[in-house]
Amino acid sequence: MTTIFANILGTIGDTPVIKINKLAPQGINMYVKAEAFNPMGSVKDRMAISTIEAAEASGQLKPGQTVIEATSGNTGIGLAMVCAVKGYPLVLTMAESFSLERRKILRFLGAKVVLTPAELKGSGMLAKAVELAKAHDWFLVRQFENEANADAHTRTTAEEILATFKDGQLDYFVTGFGTGGTLKGTSRVLKAKSPNTQIIVCEPDNAQLLGSGIPQAREDDGSPVESHPNFRPHLVQGWSPDFIPKLTEDALAAGTVDRIVPIAGDKALNFTKELAQKEGIFCGVSGGATFTAAMDIANSAPAGSHILCMLPDTGERYLSTPLFDDIAVEMSEDELEISRSTPNYRFDAATTGKQAPKPSEQDETAPALDEQALEFVKQVTSDAAQPIAFFALEWCEFCWSVRKLFAKLDIPYQALDLDSVKFQEDDLGGKIRAVLLDQLGSPTIPQIYIGGKHIGGATDLFSAYSSGELNRMLAEHDISMKEMPEDFEPASLLPGWLHKR
Repeated sequence: MTTIFANILGTIGDTPVIKINKLAPQGINMYVKAEAFNPMGSVKDRMAISTIEAAEASGQLKPGQTVIEATSGNTGIGLAMVCAVKGYPLVLTMAESFSLERRKILRFLGAKVVLTPAELKGSGMLAKAVELAKAHDWFLVRQFENEANADAHTRTTAEEILATFKDGQLDYFVTGFGTGGTLKGTSRVLKAKSPNTQIIVCEPDNAQLLGSGIPQAREDDGSPVESHPNFRPHLVQGWSPDFIPKLTEDALAAGTVDRIVPIAGDKALNFTKELAQKEGIFCGVSGGATFTAAMDIANSAPAGSHILCMLPDTGERYLSTPLFDDIAVEMSEDELEISRSTPNYRFDAATTGKQAPKPSEQDETAPALDEQALEFVKQVTSDAAQPIAFFALEWCEFCWSVRKLFAKLDIPYQALDLDSVKFQEDDLGGKIRAVLLDQLGSPTIPQIYIGGKHIGGATDLFSAYSSGELNRMLAEHDISMKEMPEDFEPASLLPGWLHKR
């Protein structure tokens, strides 16, 4: 790419269409449109910029006004990007059942995330967004009814597809429905300009809302009154809410949908993995589910057919979901066998070696301890204004475990990262480590002091927390810590490899 964009928003859209080679049935030309190539990794980037810019143009969204929306993740992430660039505060409501990665990404982008009870499903988080918008005079995006959502796909997605499949080459277009924006906006253009293209929409087989024929009860503004009676929890996050969105109903009413295909959740998970492991395409469960429907179509389609399947997002949003349940963190037996096939650097072999001697125990040629480093250690470990001195390294996993505990307990501390630029000049960090080794007899980092008293490293700090000693020591220096649930275990913050089999 040689284009210079004015900001990140200029990179939305124009996502690639990729041929499927190993998974496609013989004689079938199968392709996927990889929406993970959008800057925030999903198709919802298109909707996010379209809805915000339409609201700006109409005057519904005022400068500096807070934007609010209900989201399962991708819509919120797209909105967070757009709001960050344009300077709008953003609040998002999300059912607590959605993946943890999404919450963290949203907060990292500067959004506020308000969780709603899982049992209230998508309609619960939507109702909370409506309630907050009314109470605070915030702009509610209304992605499920907002025409700007569908318009984004009319202007971009549909035209990109037509430019790729010229002269009526596309026989089937397969998509989920989600908000209905992709379905409505794309299908109406394809039906008008490529009338031979069949529009296939899919949904979970255990929650067939569209296939049930049961209408969705709605408010006058098109929003759902309640959950659809046919909804059941399913494995495909963000693919099908617990109601039929107004935009989806519009597409059905317009007659642009040719077929509705129900998809089993386990097949969706399997094809998500198959795409990764056989085609190198890393997508989310919704992409795997849609691809499952595309494979169903392919198995009965005439030879030579061209099928395009939408892959809405990337797989990184699903690390804490069932999609990754059988993906191990530790080495498998096959991997251990590879490791053992050569003698050295084996992860499963105990390391040996003597503890490094104190400088005072080394030979007479060992350099004397640095006076500046000695004074520094004395000063920071006796600083009454900052009682907690935490000698650390920026990229040490154990140091990060300590930081996580301090953050959870809301404890103020002074971190002294001895490998940081601040301590690199004249090797001050190395000289401080030499002082700590001389005084403590241990070369390891982290080392923690409270009020001048040496606590030890990460596991020593965690033991002090569990025994109540940490709380007592903090109280002596008028430092309080946040109360944690009774079942909280600090050891859970330690590096995962410590828990290896």
